[in-house]
Amino acid sequence: MSRTKPRIRTDFPHETRHEDLRIPLPDGTRLYARVWRPVTDDPVPALLEYLPDHLTDRTAPRDWQRHPWYAGHGYASVRVDVRGHGNSEGLPGDAYDAYDAVELADGVAVVRWLAEQPWCTGKVGMFGISRGGAGCLQVAALAPEPLKAIVTVCATDDPYAGDVHYRGGSVLAAGLPARAAALLAAVCRPPDPRYADDADGDGDGDGEEWRELWLRRLAAVRPFVHTWLAHQTRDAYWRHGSVRESVREDQGAIRAAVLAVGGWHDPRRDTVLRLVEHLPQDRVRGIIGPWSHQYPDRCLPPGPAIGFLQETLRWWDHHLKGVDNDVMAEPLLRSWIGDSHPPATVYEELPGRWVAEPAWPSPNVTPVTYAFQGTPVVVDSPQRTGLDAGRLVPRGDDADLPPDQRDEDACSACFDFPVPEDADPVEILGRPAAHLRLMTPAPTGQVVARLCDVAPDGSSTLVTRGMLNLSARYGADRAVEAQVGEWESYVVELDGIGHAFAPGHRVRLAVSSTYWPWIWPQPDAAGFTLDPAGSALTLPVRARTDDAVGFDAPEQSEPLGVSYPRTLEEPRPARVVVRDVAKGEWRLELDPRPGGTRVHPDGLEYTEEATETYTIAESGPLTARTRADRTIRLHRPELAWDVRIETRSEVACDADAFLTSDEVICKEGDEVVFHRTWEERIPRTSG
Repeated sequence: MSRTKPRIRTDFPHETRHEDLRIPLPDGTRLYARVWRPVTDDPVPALLEYLPDHLTDRTAPRDWQRHPWYAGHGYASVRVDVRGHGNSEGLPGDAYDAYDAVELADGVAVVRWLAEQPWCTGKVGMFGISRGGAGCLQVAALAPEPLKAIVTVCATDDPYAGDVHYRGGSVLAAGLPARAAALLAAVCRPPDPRYADDADGDGDGDGEEWRELWLRRLAAVRPFVHTWLAHQTRDAYWRHGSVRESVREDQGAIRAAVLAVGGWHDPRRDTVLRLVEHLPQDRVRGIIGPWSHQYPDRCLPPGPAIGFLQETLRWWDHHLKGVDNDVMAEPLLRSWIGDSHPPATVYEELPGRWVAEPAWPSPNVTPVTYAFQGTPVVVDSPQRTGLDAGRLVPRGDDADLPPDQRDEDACSACFDFPVPEDADPVEILGRPAAHLRLMTPAPTGQVVARLCDVAPDGSSTLVTRGMLNLSARYGADRAVEAQVGEWESYVVELDGIGHAFAPGHRVRLAVSSTYWPWIWPQPDAAGFTLDPAGSALTLPVRARTDDAVGFDAPEQSEPLGVSYPRTLEEPRPARVVVRDVAKGEWRLELDPRPGGTRVHPDGLEYTEEATETYTIAESGPLTARTRADRTIRLHRPELAWDVRIETRSEVACDADAFLTSDEVICKEGDEVVFHRTWEERIPRTSG
């Protein structure tokens, strides 16, 4: 499939330069930073991107797309490695995704340090995507005075239920183990001797400090999966990192202006809806497009992309420079409403349109209830149900999105609501909800609700979905077993979406009792009986309006100039399902990140390979298991520096516990400098 590309801009109001420096923290630790600045004698506002990913290897290509662009428009754009990561000093924190208190305090210190520099006006903005975007929210919640505005993209405000760890009180098997495995490999990466040891500035990396720091970090490493699985409800560990709760309790918790951006194909998009609902309207705006987990200017599927950098420049100019550009006159929420479309695993662009909402909840949206019909039905879905769910965190690859849902629908109880041929499209915007009356034969179990758009030819396109661990029906902060053999009411909230069901199509709610590998099955789950007479679907139906919402075409600064050496090897398929008929076993094999080597202009050769497998047998839920293998190599031929990290991470289960096994092997050249394995048995308390 062809890919559109952003316009590359080379003419800017300012010439720019960049330099690497060390930012001192109050305890004497120094953080590694790269600063792009306009060539001017006048002080300018500073923009900060602060995250663990190494600025000299993994994120370097992305950094060059935007930091020089901002500098060319009159900002000091700064990229900083968090303590214990990259070329920064210190050891990594313990709570990677619930946000270590030291890391956040460091972020506040960096904001204040930037504001005090002679080249800064004293006003600072922060931006970031995913982990970096969530960090913006976390630092903003601490309200450092110089921080006036943030832009948070594809970020969570709720690390327990709004990220890749848990959903509806259930372990996200396709998220939690895989993310823990990826971070285990990432945190084992060493500092780069070219930068970490370059005390004399000649770029020859002639010191040994990088190795000493690397070994100290490796000695402190432990798998994140242990911590995350030890907290299976929304307890104090997760609440510590929840901006969602602090904002809901105190609208003044975040004083900086917040531009929240998400994509309908990203699992964190509900953060945008919550922020525009709970923050004061005079300091928040939201944008949700059709995108996956990417910056909206990268032109990765699905599109259309927008001029995101130009949009954020308006935000910075108003809040950091005082420019009267009417950015706060924009609608509170601008969102994409997708039209009905055939199912596919990738789309270059989706059909639809942009709409504007003056408030959230929107006066244009009305809840409409569709009652179910029929007699009670037993729902006991095969263990394989969910193999066509698509990727939990799509990134624009060819096999990311869910294929035709007919096979999944056949494993579910389906309730259809036709859109008349002579009617207007049924347009929805927000979070649908399934109200279900269920009776269970066991005290634990799960229910999954998928909203699908069924075309006249029978093809079924997944629109959105939600899931609920039955023990979390009263809230994710506690586990209450279901009443065996008794009817109970459950509410399954689906993820937010903007979609228009075309006339002649059917709105389908499909209900299943399993969804592997998205959610880990309960040990004694045996399905449930659903009573249509006490069940209904509520849709947030939007009145169609004439909206005039538009964005500039995407543009970026000149790319870093990374090259990709050719290889004779065929690339692995991104997603393969294997069925062992004799064993009754299903195996999903993923290549979560395109492999291969990239060569940076400074000589670094960076290679990252990964495979993930998810296995389950029809014989029962205790056969579920995951495995992730990752390899990272960093090579500088000119320094004779060659480092390799190999990790293996596995999760299995029995009726009472999750069984985890992790292994790390780190090599310098042919020498193994670190090798450790961990075996843990973690009680199953609810997830």
